[in-house]
Amino acid sequence: MALELQGKFVQLLEKQTGSGKNGTWEKQDFIVETMEQYPKKVCVAAWGDKVQEIGGFRPGDVLKVSFNVESREYNGRWYTDLRAWRIAKESATQPSQSQSAGAPPASFDEIPPMGGEELNDLPF
Repeated sequence: MALELQGKFVQLLEKQTGSGKNGTWEKQDFIVETMEQYPKKVCVAAWGDKVQEIGGFRPGDVLKVSFNVESREYNGRWYTDLRAWRIAKESATQPSQSQSAGAPPASFDEIPPMGGEELNDLPF
């Protein structure tokens, strides 16, 4: 399942390293805040060469992150990761789709004037 997220880079968390049957690995989580009416902070994991890529971002940078959702079971508990496979820096001047879509502003010029004339167009 591939998904995309656009938001502001907030924080870089501590790098984690280890070794497994395929050699050494490194992972670093980072936080992105969505640019919606009600912003949410999302923790995304960068693995391998993506760790060096996220090191150049600064708080406030607008990112577009493509990621996969992965879950695994350990000792009867389930853990879910958002694993980034593409991270691109966006320009901050682009409006997001959710902000640009909306109802047009109301026009108050179309309200009929209040007068003594009654319109008798009710069916009862």
